[in-house]
Amino acid sequence: MRRAVALAVPLLCLALAACGSRDTGVRAAVECAPFARALTGVALSGPAAGWWWQAAGRYDRGPRPETGSLLVFRPSRRLPDGHVAVVSRVLSRRRILVIQANWQHHHVTQDQPVIDVSEDGDWSLVRVWWPPAERMGASAYPTYGFIRPDHPAGHDRLAEAVPAAIESAQAGW
Repeated sequence: MRRAVALAVPLLCLALAACGSRDTGVRAAVECAPFARALTGVALSGPAAGWWWQAAGRYDRGPRPETGSLLVFRPSRRLPDGHVAVVSRVLSRRRILVIQANWQHHHVTQDQPVIDVSEDGDWSLVRVWWPPAERMGASAYPTYGFIRPDHPAGHDRLAEAVPAAIESAQAGW
């Protein structure tokens, strides 16, 4: 019985988190890196996978998520240029919500669940919500960790800034 309850609680949390996730409805070509730069104000450029190394000595980096920080995905076969997402909420030690562009091709999504599936709980391997299936994706993705902007915004400010960040990313800001 305890085992069933222990398994049910995390699944319920994911289900509740998913209910709040939403697609902004924008289907324009917006890449993750320019969108994340416009949303957070970080002075990093180029492919998302290179942001981890560019941030060294410029921004705090680490294995713990904070609202407003950037989760940087390592390059992989499925993500040759890596990926970057902005943490919109920290739900627990191993669960967050993110705002991201182009995880689903030509979409900006808000409050999408991401879970840490690494053995050590260090966010080095994650699974990400897949909107078309309305469930967690089956693949696990390696990450570098989190970059903390100089002045990270809270959830409400991030959500309010999404339309302007989309516009800036589309304009090539």
